[in-house]
Amino acid sequence: MALVLVTGAGGGLGRNTAEALAGEGHDVVVHVRNPARLTGADDTDRWKGVITGDLAEPAEIRDVARQAAGFGRFDAVIHNAGVMNRPEDVTVNTVAPYVLTALMDKPARLVYLSSSMHRTGSTDLRRLATGSASYDDTKLWVTTLALAFASRWEGTSSHAVDPGWVPTRMGGRGAPDDLTAGHETQAWLATHPDVTPSTGGYWHHRQTRTPHPASQDEQFQAQLVQALERHTGVALD
Repeated sequence: MALVLVTGAGGGLGRNTAEALAGEGHDVVVHVRNPARLTGADDTDRWKGVITGDLAEPAEIRDVARQAAGFGRFDAVIHNAGVMNRPEDVTVNTVAPYVLTALMDKPARLVYLSSSMHRTGSTDLRRLATGSASYDDTKLWVTTLALAFASRWEGTSSHAVDPGWVPTRMGGRGAPDDLTAGHETQAWLATHPDVTPSTGGYWHHRQTRTPHPASQDEQFQAQLVQALERHTGVALD
C-alpha cells in the first residue's frame, strides 16, 4: 500500500480522493486549512495523519512542508488544494504546489489539479510578480509545472488532471460533470501499477488530452520555474 498526501482534503474533490484511497487500504495523510474542516467523528482514525496550514500564506506553506517531512518520503502527493476568483488564486494554485514540491522529498508520483480553463491562461509571467494572475493563468502555470517535473526528474511521474466542472463548493451546485469521476483519475494516477515512473501528461477521466501548447514548451517551463524561484526565494533542485 502507498503513503499518499492529499492537499485541500477538507471537502470536495480532495476529500473524495482521500476517502477513496483510504478505502483501498492506502495510508493517507490529509492536509486541511484548519482542524475545523475535519468534523466527522471518525476523522481521527481514518487517516495516517493530518497536516494543517493556510496555503494562501507563504509562511504557512513552508510549515506544511515541514509537517509533511515528519511522515518521511511519500509514495505520491496529490496537489488538490485550489481557489477560484480570489486575490490568493496565484498563491494557492501555483505558488503553494511549487514550494511544497521544492521543499519536500521527491515522491515517486506527483499529481496536480488543473482545469480545462488553463487553455485560456496567459504566459505573461509578470502577472505572477504583481499578483494580477487570473484563475486561468494559475491553472496554465501549474499544468506547466507538472509537465516540467515529468521531464526534469527521472524516476518521478508527474501529471496534471482536469477533473471536469463538478458540483463542489467551488464548482457550484449546477455544475454538469460527474462528481465521482472528478476524483477517480487522481487516485488512479497516484497508486495504480500501470502508471510507470517515466510517464507524465495532462488527463481528463483517465484519458490523456492535449494541453495548452505553452505547457509543453521547454523554454516556457524553464522561464516559469525561474520566475517562481525569484518570487519565492525557494530553488528547485
